Amino acid sequence: MERQTTRSQNADSGLMGGVAGLIRNAFGLLMSRIELAALELAEIRANAARLAVLFALAVIVAWFAVAYWSALIVYLSWPSLGWKILLIMALVATVVTIGIFLYIQAQIKQGLFSMPATMEELRNDHDALS
Repeated sequence: MERQTTRSQNADSGLMGGVAGLIRNAFGLLMSRIELAALELAEIRANAARLAVLFALAVIVAWFAVAYWSALIVYLSWPSLGWKILLIMALVATVVTIGIFLYIQAQIKQGLFSMPATMEELRNDHDALS
């Protein structure tokens, strides 16, 4: 009788030990994924902050440049073109604005704000568990 009790206790401790090991491994996997995501989010935050500062500076400088150049061009062209120079200036400003927005959209599509390593690891985890 004592032998059967000992065997059942060993089986239970083996099962419980296995479950505990599985839980420890799952927790370790979760923690490593969280750490990886945190590192990538810090990198994205740094890129976003740098981009925001550069964007703000570029907007300020661009406004001054556009204002002064526009005034100069209108002043020099008014005697020969009259009001048509205002139309030309508006068209040029519109084309430049569209170009800038397309450039920003291309930068976003390049994946500067994505987390490729974290997403790949999560896909691998999903495939392994499926």
